[in-house]
Amino acid sequence: MKSIQTRRTDAAADACAGPPAVNLWGLAMALLVPVALAATLPTQAGAREPGERAKGQRAPVSVERQRGADGAVDARRTYRDGSTSRVDRYRDGHGTTDARITGRHGGVTTVDRARGTDGLVDTTVTGPKGGVTQVDRSRGADGLVDRTTTGPHGRTQTVDRARGADGAVDKTVTGPRGTTTVDRSRGADGVIDTTRTGPRSQVQTIDRARGADGAIDATVTGPRGTATIDRSRGADGVIDTTRSGPGGHTQTIDRSRGADGAVDATVTAPRGTTTVDRMRGADGAIDRVTTGPNGGTRVIDRSRNADGTTDRTVSVTPPAR
Repeated sequence: MKSIQTRRTDAAADACAGPPAVNLWGLAMALLVPVALAATLPTQAGAREPGERAKGQRAPVSVERQRGADGAVDARRTYRDGSTSRVDRYRDGHGTTDARITGRHGGVTTVDRARGTDGLVDTTVTGPKGGVTQVDRSRGADGLVDRTTTGPHGRTQTVDRARGADGAVDKTVTGPRGTTTVDRSRGADGVIDTTRTGPRSQVQTIDRARGADGAIDATVTGPRGTATIDRSRGADGVIDTTRSGPGGHTQTIDRSRGADGAVDATVTAPRGTTTVDRMRGADGAIDRVTTGPNGGTRVIDRSRNADGTTDRTVSVTPPAR
């Protein structure tokens, strides 16, 4: 059995999370047109910082967080080989949060944020090798936020947003690899449809429709085919889902609400059935037991601390051979 001890600040982040990774939604998401130079940097205090986990790194086996006197949350991560990384955050006098990230091999990344006169937060990230990425945000006359991201090698991505007559927000993303447009339109039932056109003229459409029970269905059509998502609301208000991918594969998610309000789920897919059992503890934190198609289990035990943070222990039992 493997155990992972984690300390988190988002106590209920997983309370109503979707089912585990036997999810055919990936078939639909595979239709998405890539957005050029996807460079988005978090601005929330306590969110994962740029450089905190490099691409290709394995997840840490333990994460410990603590809240400082200014409300900013520091983090220490320990990996399987015994190496550690650290994120030190501190809140400045303008309400923004800066960070200093020390990597597993001693490299340091700094994140400097500054709030402009329009209230938007710009970000400057300086990497261990001196490369600088800048994110400049500006608010248009319609109140929408545009963004320009400039990378360490001078490559630039711009995001321009515009509000249509129906209130839906369109977007044009221009980067080194070309331009992607996102056109949204609001239907008579208030649901928003989307058409994405990529740099190579690849098109993906998402057609949504609201059913009589208020649940929203979707049909996603892209270069690789069509995926459908059918949702239905049960008597307890919980939404069940049936997803069909371009190749005809189907996944069903049956949800049910327990007496404590926690939502259980049974996921049936071509590779078998996965069950997710959730239970709410006396402190309000939600524990979870996930049993995979081959009998392996993953248990998450959470406990809420006096300062509002949540500890988490993850135990994994592989399937019997």
